[in-house]
Amino acid sequence: MAEVVEEEAKKSPLIKILMFVIGGVLLLVIGLGIGYLLFGGEPETDPSSEVNQIIEGKDKGLQKKKEMEEKNKASEGETEGGIVKKNVKAIPEIDSYETTYFEFPGDFTTNLKGSRKFLQVSVGVSTQYDEKVMQTVDQHQLSLRSEILSTISDFTEEDIAGSDGKKKLSVKLREVLNKKLDQLKEFPGIEDVYFTAFILQ
Repeated sequence: MAEVVEEEAKKSPLIKILMFVIGGVLLLVIGLGIGYLLFGGEPETDPSSEVNQIIEGKDKGLQKKKEMEEKNKASEGETEGGIVKKNVKAIPEIDSYETTYFEFPGDFTTNLKGSRKFLQVSVGVSTQYDEKVMQTVDQHQLSLRSEILSTISDFTEEDIAGSDGKKKLSVKLREVLNKKLDQLKEFPGIEDVYFTAFILQ
């Protein structure tokens, strides 16, 4: 009888081990079967390629969604890359010349004619001619500064009042500066005179 108990005791751990192994294999087979059914046995795709497809907009679902959004927004205006562009007038292509500017360094300060007040201005000039005109202005700055000061001192307080007065002074300075450039045997190409500061004290 003791032999039967010993035999059963020996069989019992062996049966337990076999049942665990069979149960484990069975669970593994069932898990693989369920995984195959759920994922349909599709070929594996690289996760980085999926990310690239989404970023580049190649994902079919996203592409269809974008197409629908674009159709819905077509009445509002054109779309470009998902951004709605409003209908605006196009800027016409016009042949134009490049404007070159030059600002005299420092301010010009001088007394006004028949007044105790003085005017302090900063002056700039422009041209649509070649850059050589501005190089010439820079080269002859000393004589042109003198012309600017003497011209301003010929104006009275009433002469420079308001925007019309400033415009008259601007026109007069353009004439005087071009005349001086002509006297210096240079091309008189200054087309406009601007005031970047205009202080009457």
